[in-house]
Amino acid sequence: MSKETKAAEAEEELKQEQAEAAEETAAEETAETAEEEKQPEKQPEISELDQAKADLAAEKDKYLRLLAEYDNFRKRSQKEKDELYTMIRSETVGKFLPVYDNLERALNQQTADEAYKKGVEMTMTQLVGVMEKLGVESFGEAGEVFDPALHNAVMHIEDESFGENVIAEVFQKGFKIGEKVARFAMVKVAN
Repeated sequence: MSKETKAAEAEEELKQEQAEAAEETAAEETAETAEEEKQPEKQPEISELDQAKADLAAEKDKYLRLLAEYDNFRKRSQKEKDELYTMIRSETVGKFLPVYDNLERALNQQTADEAYKKGVEMTMTQLVGVMEKLGVESFGEAGEVFDPALHNAVMHIEDESFGENVIAEVFQKGFKIGEKVARFAMVKVAN
């Protein structure tokens, strides 16, 4: 074999190796490209799933907030309704308190007519019964401890027979409906 033949064979082997390497590189590039093409298809699916989950979570949050707002509105409306009912009852009872005071004064007056006295007592009993059904409580009796939240002190006396801040005399009874005071008791306080 001549040098030329060996050189031609070596050159041919080199070309063949280069062609094989180029084919391998092209095959690898084709495989990578095919892999890359497959991955973007999977990523949008994952991305769409994540987006759907995020949207669902946002809608659930909106729903829960709306539910909480409605519940607060319902509770606030009920509380306002109850307060309004108590306020209206208190105002209505307040309109009848002068009648109560006049009946009480009539009962305290001496009279010779027993039938008249019996009629006033019956009227007073009926008025007190109606007020009790409305949830009205009277307060302010002599001997009770003075409470500025319930009593209106119009006079003050120094008397050792009473304790400190004790009601000595009641000029006008007080009335309350639940915790709301319809009228403060007008009293004389000792010490």
